[in-house]
Amino acid sequence: MREPLLHFLVLGGLLFAADHHLVTRTDDPHTIVVGAAVDKEARDTFKATRGHDPSAPEMAALRRVWLDNEVLYREGLSLQVDKGDIAIRERVIFKALSVVDANTKLPPVGDKVLRQWFDSHRAKYDEPARFDFQEAVLSGEASEEAVRAFVAALNGGTPGDANAGLRVFKARPLSNLVQSYGADFAKALEAAPAGEWRTQQSKEGWRAIRLDAIKHPQTASFEALRAVVLQDWTDATLSEQRSAAVRALEKKYKVKFEGSPT
Repeated sequence: MREPLLHFLVLGGLLFAADHHLVTRTDDPHTIVVGAAVDKEARDTFKATRGHDPSAPEMAALRRVWLDNEVLYREGLSLQVDKGDIAIRERVIFKALSVVDANTKLPPVGDKVLRQWFDSHRAKYDEPARFDFQEAVLSGEASEEAVRAFVAALNGGTPGDANAGLRVFKARPLSNLVQSYGADFAKALEAAPAGEWRTQQSKEGWRAIRLDAIKHPQTASFEALRAVVLQDWTDATLSEQRSAAVRALEKKYKVKFEGSPT
């Protein structure tokens, strides 16, 4: 979402599979109208793939993806790269982007630049803390009292509810715990003793949890990952150049947004 053009092929195919008839336009070929049809297609397809409506920032990013693709599509038509195609929007966009790519050029790069980029993107390379744990899922209503009694039975060596299920999680990163269970749950699990069933509250209710092990975070080494960093920097730099080139092309058009992205 943060770099729509980088993912335009994926998102373009996934979110905007509809034919070019989806485009809302005026008689002026240099006017692009991002209308209700575009928003509806984006919102419906996002919800179908993600399971929820897009937030305002996500909707704005989807609009940006569509607008980038529309600019490339029209540029492709103006360059007549659609000749020989059967009006396939994605192929025209790809050809137009190929013209843009032909004019991109990487600047010189040395270890100083790569180290700076590496340090500013450490979250991508550092290995986060990872958790091995189990969750015993109580059948029926999982009130605090019921879960506490269940946990006491588990720690006492009795199986507890015969209809309960067991979920085993391996190497779950801290960020995933926060997303799935909530920040307070993740903090409590991090401080929990290993090998003991505990009653812990999550953002969706009470849980019976047993921590098995924690793998502590590992700091990445630039020297060991230099080749990976170089490739990542190259991809990001070319993506920025592509985005800038498309934004420059966009200035040839009058863009109108109908309604709000929410």
